[in-house]
Amino acid sequence: MTTVGTSQAGPAPAAVPAPDPSPQTSPSPRERLRRAAAHYGPVLAVYGGLKFVGFAVFMYLLDSAGDFREKHPRFGGGAHTWDVLGSWDGWWYQQIALHGYDPALEPVPGATGLITLKGNSAAFFPLYPALMRLVSEVTGLGPYGAGMTVSVVFSFVAALGIHAVTSRLGGHRAGIVAVGLWAVWPGSGAEWAVYSESVYTALAAWACYAVMTRRWLTAGVLTFTAGLARPTAVTLVAALAVAGLVAVWRHREGIRRPLVAVLIAPLGAVGYLGWVGYRMGDWGGYNKLQDGAWAHKFDYGRHTLDVLTSVPVGHFDYLFAMPLEDTIGVGVVLLVPVLTVLLMRLRPPVVLVVYTVLSYLMVMATQQYFGNVSRYLLPLFPLFVPLALAMRRLKWPSLLAVLGTAALASGSYAGYVLFELGVP
Repeated sequence: MTTVGTSQAGPAPAAVPAPDPSPQTSPSPRERLRRAAAHYGPVLAVYGGLKFVGFAVFMYLLDSAGDFREKHPRFGGGAHTWDVLGSWDGWWYQQIALHGYDPALEPVPGATGLITLKGNSAAFFPLYPALMRLVSEVTGLGPYGAGMTVSVVFSFVAALGIHAVTSRLGGHRAGIVAVGLWAVWPGSGAEWAVYSESVYTALAAWACYAVMTRRWLTAGVLTFTAGLARPTAVTLVAALAVAGLVAVWRHREGIRRPLVAVLIAPLGAVGYLGWVGYRMGDWGGYNKLQDGAWAHKFDYGRHTLDVLTSVPVGHFDYLFAMPLEDTIGVGVVLLVPVLTVLLMRLRPPVVLVVYTVLSYLMVMATQQYFGNVSRYLLPLFPLFVPLALAMRRLKWPSLLAVLGTAALASGSYAGYVLFELGVP
């Protein structure tokens, strides 16, 4: 008899195997582009927006003051406001892009004072004018347009590098804040001008990132290239060497790749200085030119000390005195050690510490136009890391208010003061 609600169980059916998961398909080029835009778009937008605000204020101040119209086109003047951006060092870079180099130590007849040699284009490193020449030939732009194009494009490349480094230490949001801080730094007026700062900062930032991600050969090549942009690349070479030594000592790397990177890194700067010395018939020719034509020389910090003990008491009787520009410079010089201590408390990669400290000491130990220290210290992007990590806690409206206000002010302190009330 069969009980209601029960049934005879038949044989168990064979288990059906689960289907294999479909293989992961790589994203399409369109999808990769969408992801890159979502990730990097805010970085470029924040940097570009802040820079545009500061740049617009700078141009407005130039036009409203009108002083540039009375100045020589080589020295902060021109027919239009934007011509100022191609004066001073920008004039030399344009001449190199047009005519190349003719290194020489040519005395000023009868000169016995501070300046005894005529200025020569060999004082300016070759990478930036070479890029200007390349862009000019490809696009048909003149040397000014090509120089501005190179500077603006590389300023965005530098912003991405600063973001990449900072993001590894504090996340995506901190990286965006660091980029914003670089856009409004007191020397940031040179980022969108016929100057080499944007090119050098881009190379330095990505070289440090390559070291942080253990891409030693890439770091070596980038540092080599940076050595063709500015003589201060020797600090980047030292930072790479110390980071490589530490990595080998801690058994994180074999010796071959860091060693090759260290051997490659100094060849750019050494090669250019050697070529200049050979052409001048004097292996110390570059330093003699900087000293005799521009009064720039290594003086162990004597000039810097003179300024730091004069400006706070209202005295401006030292060499190359420019009151407002120098006052801003003193503030920047005193701020850097504070930011460096805050950076070191974060225990960052050694490459960032060595690069920052040596770059700062190199600037401080050199006799030059003191007001320019804001520009000379512009490539010290690791200084923005501790500020960025602290400010990342702010909400976006607060962040934009702080950085936006600084961007408005930067048109004066980072633009007009640098180019019109000083000598950039």
